[in-house]
Amino acid sequence: MPETFWVSGFFFTQAFLTGALQNFARKNKLPIDTVAFAFNMMSEEHESVTAAPEDGVYVYGVFLEGARFNKETMQLDESEAKILFTDLPMMWLQPVEVSNLVNPPHYMCPLYKTSDRRGTLSTTGHSTNFVMYLKVPSDMPETQWVQRGVAGLCGLDD
Repeated sequence: MPETFWVSGFFFTQAFLTGALQNFARKNKLPIDTVAFAFNMMSEEHESVTAAPEDGVYVYGVFLEGARFNKETMQLDESEAKILFTDLPMMWLQPVEVSNLVNPPHYMCPLYKTSDRRGTLSTTGHSTNFVMYLKVPSDMPETQWVQRGVAGLCGLDD
């Protein structure tokens, strides 16, 4: 199994993410609906990772529109002038039991496959464009980021 995953490269991203949760649930004999991801932003670059996490997955390849991720404060921050898109750092999607999930201050950042930010419901019951919500650390109110239209994107138009 790879140490890190380029999440933007998956055709059916939701299946990959569900599989990561299922592996944890099976390993710990838990019902799948009692586990969720804790989102841990990593300071390391994906090229420097030498081992996969014991549980969950390290993912990279997500762009941020409408804000930037400040690697010094490890939180969302205002965009810099004339920079429309920035990279989110590698994330550890760590499965945990929902009852043990700790939620520090964060922004529920929608993640889309494309910049269209729209899609249709497919036969699998998943959106053709929306992937999931990322809990990105932020000490600002959620309305701050909603007003700026902050979203994660798996791919850019160019």
